[in-house]
Amino acid sequence: MFTISSSSFPQGGEIPRQFTCDGADISPQLSWTAPPAGTQSLALIADDPDAPVGTWVHWVLYNLPPSATSLPEGLGKAEELSGGGRQGRNDFRRIGYGGPCPPPGKPHRYFFKLYALDAQLDLKSGASKQELERAMSGHVLARAELMGKYQR
Repeated sequence: MFTISSSSFPQGGEIPRQFTCDGADISPQLSWTAPPAGTQSLALIADDPDAPVGTWVHWVLYNLPPSATSLPEGLGKAEELSGGGRQGRNDFRRIGYGGPCPPPGKPHRYFFKLYALDAQLDLKSGASKQELERAMSGHVLARAELMGKYQR
């Protein structure tokens, strides 16, 4: 089974402040089990379906090598990753990770969705979630999900 987890917060748990706009706004550590046979690349989308304007995109990553098993805490905001992979544009209109930054009120849920794909995607750096989802269509072999919560 393909699963994703984090040493930064537990499944369904509170996302610590340093991974949000109220703290250092660094990306959490993520790790995952081996993807299924035939995986050619991995993609990650992190978003908040509870945002007042509709789903808010916090992170878009794609073309990670299938040999990758984790992302470190505080991944840089470069378009191209040194170990392979590219980062897209989030709804803050920036490249890389943008942490939880909800309005005051009830907790929001943040989903980190990892996809095992049977292809490398022909996408330039800086792609949007919509562009990534279009490119992934028909290529998803498996999907893993981690959810954390944050409120102000």
